[in-house]
Amino acid sequence: MKPSVSGGHSAYQDLVLDQLRKYYPSAADSLPASTWEIMERFWNLDLSQVDSLMHDRYSVFGPAPRTPSAMLRSVLLSVEFKIPAVTQWVSALRQNHLYAILSGFQVGDTPGIGTFYDFFHRLWDADKPNLRNPIHQPKKPPAKPGKKGEKAASVEKIRIERLLEILQESPPDESDPAKFLFTLFKDLFLHPSADQGLIDLKQLALSGDGTPVRTGARERKKRLCSCLDNGIHNCDCDRKYSQPDCDIGWDSHRNCYYFGYDLYMLTASDSESDLPVFPLLGPASRHDLHGFAYTFFSMKKCLPDVSVSKVILDSAHDAMPLYKYFKKESITPFIDLNWKAGAPVAYKSTFTVGKDGVPICRAGFKMHPNGKDPLHEYLFYRCPAKYKKSGCFCDHPCSDSFYGRVVKLSSKDNPRLFNIPPRDSVEWKAEYNARTSSERCNKREKIDYKLEDGRHRSSWMWYCRLYSIMMCQHLDAWALSKTSSLKDLFCKAA
Repeated sequence: MKPSVSGGHSAYQDLVLDQLRKYYPSAADSLPASTWEIMERFWNLDLSQVDSLMHDRYSVFGPAPRTPSAMLRSVLLSVEFKIPAVTQWVSALRQNHLYAILSGFQVGDTPGIGTFYDFFHRLWDADKPNLRNPIHQPKKPPAKPGKKGEKAASVEKIRIERLLEILQESPPDESDPAKFLFTLFKDLFLHPSADQGLIDLKQLALSGDGTPVRTGARERKKRLCSCLDNGIHNCDCDRKYSQPDCDIGWDSHRNCYYFGYDLYMLTASDSESDLPVFPLLGPASRHDLHGFAYTFFSMKKCLPDVSVSKVILDSAHDAMPLYKYFKKESITPFIDLNWKAGAPVAYKSTFTVGKDGVPICRAGFKMHPNGKDPLHEYLFYRCPAKYKKSGCFCDHPCSDSFYGRVVKLSSKDNPRLFNIPPRDSVEWKAEYNARTSSERCNKREKIDYKLEDGRHRSSWMWYCRLYSIMMCQHLDAWALSKTSSLKDLFCKAA
């Protein structure tokens, strides 16, 4: 049967207020301020649009289902109250009347475990819970880095230049099963955040970074061959994996191998609350450079009307094909140079280029910025000995000119080394400092909202949990309504 909708958000508010007065008459004094803050946010959160968006996902036959808006609200509440398991949340709804009231259920009439999983199934646009075939050959883990804190080398079999060509012609389909989840996130949270001025989707500044998501203690697989009976222990025959979308990767922060996903998150770097924009769960062995490519083109597929103006990335993304693509799309890149990728280099046989893309004169001094020409993509640098504030002295200047030697760099020659603005400028450093928004966003998801506590065995459930956390991140950033306060109405009625 199709879900019945009656009253919308105002009916939910009336139900909450009536049941609070009945079951929590002294709530104004007994409930802590942190709980009241969560209650106020959900009191003002209008999810009535969910009922119309999910109307076609229910059959005309069968018993009457739970209201989709109440189910989604209950899932978000479980995230806010840090209860990750569905079984624990179902038990909490029955024991704690406050959870049932805030969800929009009648006390004593709350959904069971099967009802929640049935709701999650309606959010997933695929017949199978995982994206990849569970039967495939074993995959070798990436090699352990030589130094502590370093990321593992890429194990990808395709070069980034070729990958970008493929993704431009045919966008990836890895995020397609979670497309409806993203639709709910976009319509109910991302666009409202943009309406409140928290995100500028017309000139979006993106920061990207990958983070490990540990889903299990070890890789679970089953042999399908008889090699073990013949004394062959390390064969390359197919195995059946319980989590085929996961594999073994290297966690540079914990300095150990782990089994799970590589979560690549695109974050709005110019938002004060470090709000997430688009996620993608890839195998743990995936390098950040390839993770960005898959995630960026998946985002463009789901958000075709969004205009990206800036992209801020760390040195793991320092690859010439990315710079060429950004230049073609009129996107300003702010990418830290990777020292291992070819700097410094000789440029026109007259000087070298340092780690930050700044030319170094023959005497070994860093030259001083002397203006730029964005129209023709030129950067100018001046002899440091002629710039008095630099404190540089040279007994054998490379030019007899009173003004000193001036070097003109062309971004067309090497867009990777010669950025506009240049890497040593105040403007570039101020923009690049916003890259930490990705780290704060990932920290909020993994530490504050306990993403890794999900203990799920399918990409279907991991995406449901991830998007629920992203919705709560946006909800927490919204300003509370000053006209309709739940606590004021409750105290007034009392």
